[in-house]
Amino acid sequence: MAKVVIIGAGPAGVSAALYARRGGAEVTVVSSGKDTGSLTKAHLIENYYGLAEPVSGAELFQRGIQGAKRIGVEFIEDDVVAVTFAEDFHGFQVETKQEKYDADIVILAAGAAHKTLPVPGIREFEGKGVSYCAICDAFFYRQKKVAVIGAGEYALHEASALLPHAAQVTLLTNGEEPGCSFPESVVIKTAKLSALEGSGRVQQVRFQDGSVLPVDGVFLAVGVAGSTELARKMGIMLEGNAIKVDEHMATNIPGIFAAGDCTSGLRQVAKAVYQGAEAGLAALRFLREKDV
Repeated sequence: MAKVVIIGAGPAGVSAALYARRGGAEVTVVSSGKDTGSLTKAHLIENYYGLAEPVSGAELFQRGIQGAKRIGVEFIEDDVVAVTFAEDFHGFQVETKQEKYDADIVILAAGAAHKTLPVPGIREFEGKGVSYCAICDAFFYRQKKVAVIGAGEYALHEASALLPHAAQVTLLTNGEEPGCSFPESVVIKTAKLSALEGSGRVQQVRFQDGSVLPVDGVFLAVGVAGSTELARKMGIMLEGNAIKVDEHMATNIPGIFAAGDCTSGLRQVAKAVYQGAEAGLAALRFLREKDV
């Protein structure tokens, strides 16, 4: 039976697993148990098809995994350290901290790891006023005061998404100079951050000079990195910090596909599920053509 190894247990990875498994492949999903991706950090999701009531990102994440397990997909919690060409096997080898897995197909779907800062309060208030996706959560901050931590194009993107909704958007550069031009309506503060504070949820940002900024929400936009490291190690082509894929989610290396946030485009569950499905189906076609 052909072996498909999927790196990442989010919407893209699980969607790919469902299609590949139902197509007859032996499917293993490997993901780190320490970082479940941006989906689990979403407080409520109410813009996804089929949800009569809002559901937390953590619950949707678990529902996806349980559905895949029901049809025989194997899930392993471990840190992937490399993907290499197998020496004695016409395929690939996925190496984790504890094991090595042979694969006819590898699908990269580990998402895009969000850079964070060692600022007290950021981790504590994730899902409680601290967000990583302005498009996802801007609706919840209508006529409220929000801050975006960052200084570059990613921060500009998040601030622009928030401006039509929030009463005030403040850019916090944490000591950096802005790396691009921001709209005049965005207030820019370059002071170094000390902590995010609040009771139950974030309520203010404290700076190292002792001043504070009252906020209802804080959006992290200090850069996007992650799954591309595995791609770089294999010589997979990138576009900026995203893995370059064709319309069938294939990379430039035959047998390796990518889906979800590690590719460019909309960072939404709906897009990840579509790309995962396409990657799973494309993997099956590839296997049939190679008669694996």
